[in-house]
Amino acid sequence: MQRAVIQRIVGLLLMVFSFTTLPPAAVGWWYGDGAIFPFVAAFFATLVLGTVAWFPVRHVKMDVRLRGGFIIVAVFWLVLGLSGSLPFMLSENPHMSLTDSVFESISALTTTGATVITGIDELPHSILFYRQQLQWMGGMGIIVLAVAILPMLGIGGMQLYRAETPGPMKDSKLTPRITETAKALWYIYLGLTVACALAYWLAGMSGFDAIAHSFSTIAIGGFSTHDLSMGYFDSAAIEAVAVVFMLLAGINFALHFLAWRGTTLRPYFSDPEVRTYFSVLLVSASIASAYLYETQTFDNIASAIHHGIFQAVSIGTTSGFTTADYYNWPGFLPVLLLFTSFIGGCAGSTGGGLKVIRFLMLVKQGMREIFRLIHPNAQIPVKVGNKPLSEPVINAVWGFFALYIASFTLMMLLVMMTGLDQVSAFSAVAASMNNLGPGLGDVGAHYGNINSAAKWILCFAMLLGRLEIFTVLVLLTPAFWRK
Repeated sequence: MQRAVIQRIVGLLLMVFSFTTLPPAAVGWWYGDGAIFPFVAAFFATLVLGTVAWFPVRHVKMDVRLRGGFIIVAVFWLVLGLSGSLPFMLSENPHMSLTDSVFESISALTTTGATVITGIDELPHSILFYRQQLQWMGGMGIIVLAVAILPMLGIGGMQLYRAETPGPMKDSKLTPRITETAKALWYIYLGLTVACALAYWLAGMSGFDAIAHSFSTIAIGGFSTHDLSMGYFDSAAIEAVAVVFMLLAGINFALHFLAWRGTTLRPYFSDPEVRTYFSVLLVSASIASAYLYETQTFDNIASAIHHGIFQAVSIGTTSGFTTADYYNWPGFLPVLLLFTSFIGGCAGSTGGGLKVIRFLMLVKQGMREIFRLIHPNAQIPVKVGNKPLSEPVINAVWGFFALYIASFTLMMLLVMMTGLDQVSAFSAVAASMNNLGPGLGDVGAHYGNINSAAKWILCFAMLLGRLEIFTVLVLLTPAFWRK
């Protein structure tokens, strides 16, 4: 099972990750918030742990096979979530338990945005920056970042890339070499982050808030430096910037690459997934705005449209920013918005959920089965963008959907067994698996009041959603471990 090479790679990645605690320490020093020690201690602890893992097997030189790639991705995300919790545990403000620290760390790295922290406005700048930075790193996947530098260390990256990249089109590459692919994705990711930060700053945010919120916006994470999230700023301009960049971050980054390389918008207009993506968000935003106005939740139609559009885009893309307590909105609306997160963003984006391409394929396959009842002998291909899909791809999507529903049901029952009511349990698992963040009921505002057992279950749900179910569940099958 290539234990030595797996140990070597995980050790190297931990050593690299240890240096990510230094920027928050620098922020703490700049603002004089007295919270430098947790990050320095976490830096040395993670660096030593990675060195201890790497040193005994440092001379091992082997290519990573597919099974090894799955193990590395799953183990590294688990270890990363644990090591990322160290600054939270060591900090005096907030002073968090092991469970809460791991929950916050995994929520950040998986870009879920579910938080157990209250009084966010009172936190040190270093902690605030660290939470946002974790989301930014998790947005495109720290494994993809590592793929860009692993060749310099003598490690191949294709297996890692295939295990990490979301969506049914895992094997497609933007450039012939995987290293160049990873670099291209990160250049686009970084460029969007810089553009988003500048737009926020020009719209009225402070420099710190602009950078912090650009991290979580492009990562579709939803963490904020304020308890009221985007509602704190009470600015239509800032919310408009957020909507634009949430929409961009929810699109397949491969299309951003093609549009940038060809200096044309044609890839966006010709892609059926993007058209479906915008159609779903347009319908949900229209329904939300109309219902908010009809129920007089807001005083005027402009406010209803404003909040309806923002919340529909935020929940639909699985960002999780809020301008109002949407979970207290009347009638069916909170549940409708939560259901849009099941569709989520496009494959190859930083969004969560099932992914729009899978939703589109499930709808088309369902329509084909209905047509077959009328014409049993007809040969009806399932097409996406006028291209027929092979039966193995369709079967894989149905298999993914079945595993998703089964996993969701099991975890919801387990969370209910810990004492949560049906609404809270359903929305907590949905928000965790879809990497959304805010739920309904007891988890509408934050997750700080739920029990520890439920938090650990939800941590697993976040990882399951972030790694697209198969990557984690394949490790639990006996066939995977047979030689």
